[in-house]
Amino acid sequence: MALLGICVAVAVFLEAVSATSLGTVSTEGGLLQGQNIRLGLRRHMDVFKGIPFADIPGRFEKPKRHPGWDGVLKAKEYRARCLQPNLIMTDTRGSEDCLYLNIWVPHGREVSSNLPVMVWIYGGGFLVGGSMGANFLDNYLYDGQEIADRGNVIVVSLGYRVGTLGFLSTGDSDLPGNYGLWDQQAAIAWVHRNIRSFGGDPNNITLFGESAGGASVSFQTLTPHNKGLIRRGISQSGVSLCPWGVIKNPRKFAEEVALKVNCPTDSRMAACLKMTDPVLLTMAGTLNMESSPAEPLVENLFLSAVVDGDFLPDHPSKLFHNAAEIDYIAGVNDMDGHIFTAIDIPSLNSMLVDTPIDDLKTLLASYTRDKGKAGMENAFSVYSSDWGTNPNRETIKRTGVAIGTDFIFLVPTQTALYLHAKHATTGRTYSYMLSEPNRLGGLTTPYPSWMGADHMDDLQYVFGKPFSSPLGYWPRHRDLSRYMIAYWTNFAKTGNPNQGDLEVPATWPEFTADGHKYLEIHHDMNKGYVRQKMRMRYVHFWTSVLPSLPDLNQTE
Repeated sequence: MALLGICVAVAVFLEAVSATSLGTVSTEGGLLQGQNIRLGLRRHMDVFKGIPFADIPGRFEKPKRHPGWDGVLKAKEYRARCLQPNLIMTDTRGSEDCLYLNIWVPHGREVSSNLPVMVWIYGGGFLVGGSMGANFLDNYLYDGQEIADRGNVIVVSLGYRVGTLGFLSTGDSDLPGNYGLWDQQAAIAWVHRNIRSFGGDPNNITLFGESAGGASVSFQTLTPHNKGLIRRGISQSGVSLCPWGVIKNPRKFAEEVALKVNCPTDSRMAACLKMTDPVLLTMAGTLNMESSPAEPLVENLFLSAVVDGDFLPDHPSKLFHNAAEIDYIAGVNDMDGHIFTAIDIPSLNSMLVDTPIDDLKTLLASYTRDKGKAGMENAFSVYSSDWGTNPNRETIKRTGVAIGTDFIFLVPTQTALYLHAKHATTGRTYSYMLSEPNRLGGLTTPYPSWMGADHMDDLQYVFGKPFSSPLGYWPRHRDLSRYMIAYWTNFAKTGNPNQGDLEVPATWPEFTADGHKYLEIHHDMNKGYVRQKMRMRYVHFWTSVLPSLPDLNQTE
């Protein structure tokens, strides 16, 4: 027994002595010290939180390089998220001092070197969000540990300005906009310049993001400012072509904000806004959550990217040549639109109440407003074509969710995939649809029993929550998480989701401009989960039939 105790003590001592760690890391700004955690026998991880990648930003200005620091910076705590409204839009939280990033570096027997790098960009409608994500009992949603450990990649998450301070624009050089996108770009450039010191390969950087973060990944691959910095991108439930991705008339909203904070709307507007209290500015740009089928929520998203002639020299649809050498995955959740459509039409969530067909018609009329009555009637005939003479309650509700999913996420994503594949030289293109039913479906009142994957449902699986919070999940959820981490990290390593260190349940074919193949992702998936032409009848309607109808303003 004593001998066993000595052996254990020696093993623990040797493990402690040989703990693999980067130790103090030298970066362009100075020395850094993170936290080294032990994950298992001969497996450790260095975690750095709160590394400044740019200086405290000037109001409505591009980020500037950080001046650096003396001594050793302890990078062990998340820093504040960027100033933003709280989720119920009644107050603000966060700080203007928010341009920080976090890094997770896994090590085996030896300190890692030349690892692929995955940079996470959070979503939140360009209005809210933080690099660490939502927090429940110190379990942060965007903790990179599971992906880094299981996939043997470095994970980086970054902060960027959101809301008024990140995206307000007058549509001219006074307030050009896109500050939040410039923040992301500054972080990507910082990673490219510094990641070698952390054991990363600066020539193998993959961006991944969800919702507004997925659209951000798309924007970052299209801007000429990232030439040579990005190797691959993954857009989850959001691309630059989404109807909320680019604001067509930014000046109108800037004037509304100015009036709310008592600024003039003439040539003095920009100067006045720059001197206004940041909390007042942030609250002036909050989202109006009152919506209806006639005024859908998606039309209230007034703060996002603008074509500024600099970050975006042209409309994103005309910039895909810039992504010709970038490998790209984009996909959606099969009921991504539910989160919006159920706010516009609350009856969709009630199992006991009918949803009036007129509500669907009104929603379609809003989405096809430019085409007048002909737009709505054409759209309704497409969406009701397989209803039969007497559609049941569930059919009508599912159709409502499908309309929102197609318009807000699915069709723009398919269009982006098509354009990427069409312009690609060496870049590969992959498409997916997550169809895993929502975990709350049928259990609680807000979710109908027929719910598929809602918006944001993918996050928990990509970030390995079924492993880090096992009590909240079933074994099937761990299978799904394992598959997604395998596809995502294989792709980051090789540009091919099927090839890397991790086994996958089905070979994911490339998306081509004529084949339109995609992978359906599900806990029970197998080789048969390769599909073709995602919702082609509806994609064809939104991209070909509807645009060919005359615009209202042309017929008047």
